[in-house]
Amino acid sequence: MDADAPKEFSTTASGLQYRILRKSDQIKPTAAGIVVVHYRGRLSDGTVFVNSYEGGKPQQVALGKTIQGWQEGLQLIGRGGLIDLKIPPELAYGEAGFVDFSIPPNAVLRYRIELIDVR
Repeated sequence: MDADAPKEFSTTASGLQYRILRKSDQIKPTAAGIVVVHYRGRLSDGTVFVNSYEGGKPQQVALGKTIQGWQEGLQLIGRGGLIDLKIPPELAYGEAGFVDFSIPPNAVLRYRIELIDVR
């Protein structure tokens, strides 16, 4: 984390809240790109529902197949960056939730994502 990382979140026009914790290089993903990431996802109450660090290996992800909040948020940073996201339900799983990860309907999701590589 950079020493000058903001303490407060900024908000995009879509309602995505973010704060960039570590600056990065200029190589940024596109909405249809492939990224290599480490991430941890939590519900508003702090319950962790996914954590790639537990497996010890970063994950390769097709950004276009992720939730809209990831697509928008990861385009804000480049390779080597670290970002915190607060994703409203309309940019995540909405009214349906996501049973496979025990995400309830209308959940606000919090992610910390480390963008390791852009392919």
